[in-house]
Amino acid sequence: MKQRIKLKGRLKAYLQTSFVLGGILALINVAVYFLDIKSGLVITAFLAVYFCAMLILFYHNKPIIMNEFVSFAAQYGQIQRKLLRDLELPHVLMDDSGKIIWTNQAFEEVVHKEKGYRKSITSLFPTITKEKLVFDQCMDIQLTYEARDYIMKMKKVALDDVMERSDVFEKDGFEGYFIAAYLFDETELKRAKSEIEEQSLTVGFIYLDNYDEALQSVEEVRRSLLIALIDRKINKYVSSLDGIVRKIEKDKYFVIMKKKSLMQIKETRFELLEDVKTVNIGNEMAVTISIGIGLDGAGYIQNCEYARTAIDLALGRGGDQAVVKSPQSILYYGGKSQQVEKNTRVKARVKAHALKEIILSKDRVLVMGHRLGDMDSFGAAVGISCIARALERKCHIVINDVTTSVKPLIDLFDDKNVYDDDFIINSSQAMELAGNNTVLVIVDVNRPSITECPELIKECKTVVVLDHHRQSAEVIDSAVLSYVEPYASSACEMVAEVLQYVDGPVKVRANEADCLYSGMIIDTNNFTAKTGVRTFEAAAYLRRCGADVTRVRKMLRDDAKEYKAKAETIGKAEIYKNAYAISICPSEGLESPTVVGAQAANELLNINGIKASFVITKYQNQIYISARSIDELNVQIIMERLGGGGHMNIAGAQLSNVNETQAMDVIKDTLNTMLQEGAI
Repeated sequence: MKQRIKLKGRLKAYLQTSFVLGGILALINVAVYFLDIKSGLVITAFLAVYFCAMLILFYHNKPIIMNEFVSFAAQYGQIQRKLLRDLELPHVLMDDSGKIIWTNQAFEEVVHKEKGYRKSITSLFPTITKEKLVFDQCMDIQLTYEARDYIMKMKKVALDDVMERSDVFEKDGFEGYFIAAYLFDETELKRAKSEIEEQSLTVGFIYLDNYDEALQSVEEVRRSLLIALIDRKINKYVSSLDGIVRKIEKDKYFVIMKKKSLMQIKETRFELLEDVKTVNIGNEMAVTISIGIGLDGAGYIQNCEYARTAIDLALGRGGDQAVVKSPQSILYYGGKSQQVEKNTRVKARVKAHALKEIILSKDRVLVMGHRLGDMDSFGAAVGISCIARALERKCHIVINDVTTSVKPLIDLFDDKNVYDDDFIINSSQAMELAGNNTVLVIVDVNRPSITECPELIKECKTVVVLDHHRQSAEVIDSAVLSYVEPYASSACEMVAEVLQYVDGPVKVRANEADCLYSGMIIDTNNFTAKTGVRTFEAAAYLRRCGADVTRVRKMLRDDAKEYKAKAETIGKAEIYKNAYAISICPSEGLESPTVVGAQAANELLNINGIKASFVITKYQNQIYISARSIDELNVQIIMERLGGGGHMNIAGAQLSNVNETQAMDVIKDTLNTMLQEGAI
C-alpha cells in the first residue's frame, strides 16, 4: 500500500509560522486603511512582495529541507541500528508468523548463524511452536539451546503504534505487527540456585517402630548388641550421605542432611528401611523403622515441624515407611510390611479414661462414621452409645444413607421402649444439635472429607477420633482426642477394648454386641485377615456380652441379586500381568453395589497367584474402587495415587468424570507406573 508522507507536529508548525505572521499582518493592514489610506497601500504592497517571496522560497526550499530531514533520519537510524547490532543482549525481530526479519550480532553468535538468516524462529528453537507465537502483548518462554538455559521475552510491536509515535510522519492505514524478542541467558543463575537449593539443610527423625517387641524376642545378653548393630547401620548410612545423626532417645534419632543427599535417598527409595530389617542376631522379630523428613520450609524451625508431622504420619500409617513433607506435597515411601500388634493395653486404658472425662464434660454425644457406612462404622458407633448411656449422656448416631449391609443392624433398634426415636438421625438433625455442649465422636474414619457430615466437625468444638485406618495427608486437626491404631483389625475391636476400660460397669445389650461382633467379622473377613491376639480377646468379650454367632451370620447373608452380581464380577475378572485381578461389578438393581464390589474383591484373592484385586463399581454417578491384597502388596499406596487410601491390605478410592472402562485403564496405568518406579 502506497503511504502518503506529510509533515506533522512542531516541525510543521515551525514551517507555517511565516504564513501565520503574514496573515496577522494582513489583518493589521485592514485596520490601517481606516486610519490612513496611503499607509495602508504601502503595507499592502509590502505584503504582496512578502507573500510572493515566501511562496517562492517555500516551494524552492521544500525539497532541500525534506532531503536534509531524510539524510538526518538515515544517519540517526544508522546510529540506532549500529547500537542494536553491537548490543550484547541477543535481539531478534520477527513478523507475526515467526519469520526472522532482523537479528543483531549477539543473537547470531548464540545460534551460530550468519547475518541475513531469514528462516522461521521455530527452525532454531523447536520449543517455540506457531501456537505459542499467538499471544496478547507479552510472553516469556523457557528454552534450552546447546546445553544452556534461556528465557525468551517476546513483545508485540504494532505498525500503527510505531507510525503514531513518529514526530515526522503521519499514520495512514498501517496494519499488522512485528514480534520483538530478547534472549536472556539464565544458565549460571539456575546453576547457582540449584547449588544453593542442594546445599540447603533438611531435618529428619528416625524412630524404631517395634523397639520393645524386638528386644523381647532376643536373649537378654544379646539385646545391647542388637541395639548397637542398629545404631551402627543408621549412623553409617547417614554419614555416607554427609549427614549428621544423633540419638535423642533409646529408640529415636535426629538427622540433619543436605537436600542433595535427600535426593540420593529418594532415588534408592530409602533403602535404609530394608537394610535395618537385615539385622539379625537371633531375634525372632525383624526391627523396622519409620522416617520423617521436612524440607523447603521458611526456616529450620519450620523444617523441624514438617519433620515431626512427617514422622507422625509415618507412625499413623503403620510404620516401616518414610514420609517426606514440604510446603507443596507429602511423599510416601515403603510401607510394605504389616504393623506389629502391641501386646500392652496401656494405651487403650489411657484413651478410655480420657474419652470418659470428655463425655462427662458435655451434655450430648453425636457419633458418626464415613459415608455409605458399613457394619464396622455402625457397630463402633453403637459401642460409643453404650459408653454414653453408662455415663448418663444422651447419644445420637448420624447416618444419612442406609445401605443394605447396615439395614439389618439398624432394624435391631426398632424397639421404641428401649431406644428413643432420635437415637439414629441424619445430618440436618445433627447440625441442629451441634454446639459447645456437644461432643462429636468420629469412628472408622480419620479423613474429614469422607465423613457422613464434614460440616458437623466445624460446628462441634470437641471432637474425638477412633479409627484403625492408616492416616493420610488429610487429617482432622481439631480433634482433642485421637486414637488411631492401624494394627487393629477394625474400629469395633478398638471400641470393644475401650468399653472394658471405662470406669464403672458398661452394660452392652445382646443386639449391641451383635453389631460390634458383625463389624469385626466383616473387616477381618471372618477372622482371616489382620487378626491378632487382641482381636480374639475383643471377640471373646463381645460373646460374653451376648453376641450370637448364628444371628450375626444370618444378618450377613446376601440376597439372590447380590449373590449373582458377585458371581458375575468374579467370572468376568481380568488377570493383568498374571498377578492383579481387575473386574467391574454390575450395579443395576443393587441397593448397595459398593458392598458387593468389596465382597467380590475379597473373593478374587482366593485365586492362586493373585497379589491384589481391584473391583470397579459405579454408584451415584461416581466410580468406586475396592482394592484388596493378602501380604505381598500394599494396596493403600496404590489407592493413594488415585486420591483414596485405607489399609495395606484393604483400601479404596473414588473417581469422577470417568466410566468403568476408563477406570480400569487408570488402574492399569497406575500399576505400570508404580512398577517402573519400583514403588510396588
